[in-house]
Order: sequence, then C-alpha cells, then structure tokens
Amino acid sequence: MTFSFRPMILSAMAFGLAASVFAQEAPPAPNPMPETVQPVPPVETPVPPVETPPAAEAPAATEAAPAAAAAVPTMTPEQYINNPEYMLNLDLSTGGRVVIQLYPNVAPAHVERLKQLARAGFYDGIKFHRVIDGFMAQTGDPTATGQGGSQLPDLKAEFNVTPHLRGTLSMARAENEDSANSQFFIMLQPRFALDRRYTAFGRVVSGMQYVDAIQKGEPPAVMSRMVQVSVAADNKPVPPASALVEAVPAPAPAAEITADQLNAPIR
Repeated sequence: MTFSFRPMILSAMAFGLAASVFAQEAPPAPNPMPETVQPVPPVETPVPPVETPPAAEAPAATEAAPAAAAAVPTMTPEQYINNPEYMLNLDLSTGGRVVIQLYPNVAPAHVERLKQLARAGFYDGIKFHRVIDGFMAQTGDPTATGQGGSQLPDLKAEFNVTPHLRGTLSMARAENEDSANSQFFIMLQPRFALDRRYTAFGRVVSGMQYVDAIQKGEPPAVMSRMVQVSVAADNKPVPPASALVEAVPAPAPAAEITADQLNAPIR
C-alpha cells in the first residue's frame, strides 16, 4: 500500500502559516500593575495640592508681619515733633517753665515711662540732687539721695545715636545698663562720651535759662526742685510765680566786733 505524504505536508504548512498570522494579530498581554512597574514621571503630572503650601498658611505670614514691624520704631518726626503728647513741661523753682521735646522714635519705652510718672504726679516736688557745673543736672529721685526711684520695674536700655548736646534729656542708671527707672538728667554742656552709653530721649526746646539757674552741688546746699511736671497734651497751667521760688540760704551771722578789735593797730 503506497502512501502519499505530499497532501499532509501541504496541510501542515498551511496550518503553520495560519498560526503565524494569528499570532501577529493577537494583542500582547498587559503588564501587571503598570502604576508601580512604570510610574508616570512627576513632570507629566500636575503637582498635587497637598504638596503646595495651603492657602490657610498665608494669614499666618501676614500675622507675623505686624509683630516684626512693632519691634521697630515706626514714628516719623512729623508725628511727634511739636505734638503735645510727646512734649514735657517742667515747672522749676528757678522761676519758669522748661519745655522738652521727647523722642519716641529712638527710645519709646523711656518716653512712655516719663509720661506715665508725670501723669501720676510722681515728679512733682522732686529735687535736683546732683548738679555739676558745666556738665549736667540730675533729678527724679524722691529721696534726693541718688539711691531712690519709682515702684515700676527698671527699663531695658535703649541706647541710640542721639548726641548728648546742651539741653539733651537722658536717663540716669547704675552700672547695670538695664537699671534706668525714674532718674534723669539734663545736659548743661555737650559731653559726647555719654553717647550710646546712656539713653538720650529728648531735648529742651525752651526755658533753658531755668535749667542753667538750678543750684549747683553734689548735693547742692539748697536744692532746686521740679514744682510740677506734666505732659503738654494735658494742658496744665504754669503754677503761680509765688510757687516757682526756692529757699535762699540765710547768710552766716557776722562775727561780733569787740572794742579791742576796733582799737587794734592797722597793719
């Protein structure tokens, strides 16, 4: 029996060709978990909102701004020069009113302290306990010893570039830089060695002649005093002239002249 393999070969070839064509037309199997195996590059994806600063943080930045600004003096000369709220009247026993322009732009805490004590009547009647001719006149101590002060806490120093010229108002202190409390001094002559070592915070603008007339001494034999101290905005009138006087020391009694002295020979 004779077999012919030709039809079988032809059939096998036809089947193989069909399988090849079927294999080319079938889609490839998908990759498992494409998000993890092939992540999308970040540049191609919008930045998610959680990665950007939320809008709620913007007010926090705005709230911090005023706090930072408050630490820096913001007053301009136009706001305090000749403004009665920042001018001090000293009515002295030497005969008249001294007007002082305060400088809140360089020493706001010291300015507020003097205004607070003046409005409380603390300075009324306090004496100038240390007055050095050609240098300065110091006051503000209710004990007139140089050791006293107010019941308020001491102030942090506010040293600044304001020079210690004639008429400059500056704060007295102990060796500790942060020990100023209520005592202050007025310069009679310039002394630049005090600059940046004592807090200058004002200057006499009128009535310097009454400062010059303050009794000199450490302490003076007769102490001149501040009859009334007030903030100009409070419009307190000058006390009567009879109140702006000070005691004059009585002259020493003259030695008794005896007859023997009258008859003494002239030398």
